Amino acid sequence: MLTLTLTFFIIALLYATVGFGGGTSYIAMLAVANVSFTMIPKISLICNLLVVTGGCWHYIKSGHFNRKLVLPFAISSVPMAFIGGRFPLTEKTFYILLTVSLVLCGIRILFITDRKPEEIRMPSISVALITGALLGLLSGMVGIGGGIFLSPLLINMGWARSKDAAAVASMFILLNSSAGLVGQFSKDASLVDPLNYLPLFVAVLTGGQIGSRIGTHSKVSYSLIQKGTGILTLIISARLFFKTLF
Repeated sequence: MLTLTLTFFIIALLYATVGFGGGTSYIAMLAVANVSFTMIPKISLICNLLVVTGGCWHYIKSGHFNRKLVLPFAISSVPMAFIGGRFPLTEKTFYILLTVSLVLCGIRILFITDRKPEEIRMPSISVALITGALLGLLSGMVGIGGGIFLSPLLINMGWARSKDAAAVASMFILLNSSAGLVGQFSKDASLVDPLNYLPLFVAVLTGGQIGSRIGTHSKVSYSLIQKGTGILTLIISARLFFKTLF
């Protein structure tokens, strides 16, 4: 448990610096640790909530949060995250979806480049609604918040700069994780014993608070943190890939 707790702390710290909750990596590490398949999404979503709640506060406080940008994505993603959380998946399908998501996200995080202020434009309402719905469904099914998908998309499409995208992703994760968690419990009412996983919850709460403070600091290099997070994501996805195969 000590190694897993330390790993969760590092994941939370790194992911919080770029506005993420770390859900995909928590799931991968829990899978490697042979935690029950039915409990993994619930534990991951709780960890997400503990990390991004602080992240949302710090990004809003630092002036990076754009309510108009996040609203259309959230309107469609939240109900779809609930539906996704209720969606029955086989264990193999769950791990395949997770592994593919991790690899794609790791690559995008690692190689994405920030946008200049003059390149930023707001997405159309219809595009944001459709995108939010798709990301919400996938997030609920796998047990993550979806910000790790949304943030690179916002930057790639020129809808936000890096720190603004991180702020939107934090709120997106907070809302989707809440809806996904409700969906997961409505599908399977078995509770997570807080005493068994208390060290993990304390680790991500502490790491998330430190990471969100680092990420919102004006003198911190977003690019350097981003590359470290991308490398960590790919390493974890490789571990999960071999577990899924063997």
